[in-house]
Amino acid sequence: MASSGWLIRPARAADLKRILAIYNHEVVHSTATYDMHPRSVAQQRDWFKHHDASHPVLVAERDGGVGGWASLSPWAERAAYDRSVETSVYVAQESRGQGCGTVLLAALIEQARALGHHAVLARISADNEVSVRLHQKAGFFVAGTLKEVGIKFGRMLDVVILELLL
Repeated sequence: MASSGWLIRPARAADLKRILAIYNHEVVHSTATYDMHPRSVAQQRDWFKHHDASHPVLVAERDGGVGGWASLSPWAERAAYDRSVETSVYVAQESRGQGCGTVLLAALIEQARALGHHAVLARISADNEVSVRLHQKAGFFVAGTLKEVGIKFGRMLDVVILELLL
């Protein structure tokens, strides 16, 4: 899938170094993830191995470089939740404002639908207004807010749960 000049494709092992760099930047500098410590290459490889055909990882590529990535992960381990998935969308600092997140999320929703998933959920820090708006623009609704469930950078943080039913 290509849009806004971005080619959306399945991630490959060769993309892991760039995926890790994008993710670890957010670990250190933002509340886009509540991870407190950057991941190692081995941890990222393990994460990638746990993404199967039902839970893909996609990248947005332009001019041979990866500008962002997105994935579907199981929402919960119990079998009753098998048709519910969680989104992750991360865009490199230099690729923001160029439609990368929008096309990644659209492709992720397409994949979820094609794979027979029913509920697509996102847990987003309430202070990450850009990500909340991105998901709402794609049709997600706010299912609720969990108050002060995270602590990062010395601040208590709320988490917004957004949901899209396919």
